[in-house]
Formats: sequence, C-alpha cells, structure tokens
Amino acid sequence: MSDATTLLPPPEPLRIGLVSISDRASSGVYEDKGIPALQDWMARALHNPVTWVTRLIPDEQDGISATLRELVDVERCDLVLTTGGTGPAPRDVTPEATLAVADKVMPGFGEQMRQISLRFVPTAILSRQVAVIRGRALILNLPGQPKSIAETLEGLPDAQPPCPGIFAAVPYCIDLIGGPYIETREAVISAFRPKTARRPQRT
Repeated sequence: MSDATTLLPPPEPLRIGLVSISDRASSGVYEDKGIPALQDWMARALHNPVTWVTRLIPDEQDGISATLRELVDVERCDLVLTTGGTGPAPRDVTPEATLAVADKVMPGFGEQMRQISLRFVPTAILSRQVAVIRGRALILNLPGQPKSIAETLEGLPDAQPPCPGIFAAVPYCIDLIGGPYIETREAVISAFRPKTARRPQRT
C-alpha cells in the first residue's frame, strides 16, 4: 500500500436500500435471489462501508411506492436499487411506482440498461426500467436475474464495441445531488467523474 493511500481519510459510509419485488418470492414460494445478487456485486465494487436496508415485497404499486418513500425519507438511503417487476405483464408495476415518487426522472439509465441487454436478447426492448431522483437519493430499477443485474451494473468491457455499465455514472450522480462520495474498486467498475470532481484514488 502506498503512503498516499495510507494518508487518505476512510471512505464515507453509504446507506443502500435494496428492494426485491416479486409476488412469489415475497410469499415464500421460492427463494429471493435479487437482494443477494445486489449485495454480492456491491460488496465487490465498493470501498465504502455500507449499511443495507432490504425489503422483499409483492408486485403492488402502492406498496412499492410506499417502500421507496420509506427508504429515502425515513431510512435516509443514498441509493435505492429495485429488482423485478419491470416487464409488460399486468403485474409489472415497478416503473409506475417509481415514477410516482420522483422529483426528477433520469432517462439515460434506462436507455443504457436496454442497450446492454440488447446485446443478448431482442426482447430487451420490452424492459421498462427507469431511474429517478427523490430528495438526495437515486432510485434505480434493475432487472430480475442475477446475471443481468451484474451485466447492467458492470457493463460489457470485453464486448466489441465495449458497452459501459450504468454504475460508472452513479457516484457522480450521487455527488451532484448532495450524497456521500462513492469510491469504486477499479477491477470491478471504474467510476467516471470530471477531473475537478475527483479525489485521490484508493488502490
């Protein structure tokens, strides 16, 4: 470890809300895989110490919106990630519930998620993931499958041409809305910030 790294202040603590939205998983029909997949990827990607606030809930629009409001307004999460409920089926209402709590809509995240998924299946255009800002928190809808979650967050660096993951833009977005400084592990994901917004990098 270099002297410069040793002298850096510790990474700022981060509160992350994780919401898995599934009728069957929430009723115990099968084991939820969304929250463990999100925690596994975040643990590998972040230097920051994380406090996790998790929820496993059914596909009910009012309940999803209430959960998102609770995580941001009461639990004070800096980042909220949802998984599940973003397709075209009648019970898929996560995007509507997310938009209902939004102060601002961030359409670029959803556009990039679909670009990544389109590298694999043409039905990616049926996905309706959205991203919004509420207060000082960013809320992101992610896919339901663990493999797709990792691909969406991390991108496809070995593809031709490479396809950036959405998490590269998350730390600077959190900066801009007044949240903690998120530090990523370069081996997993490289956060992009303008030079004027960067702090010394941890190895």
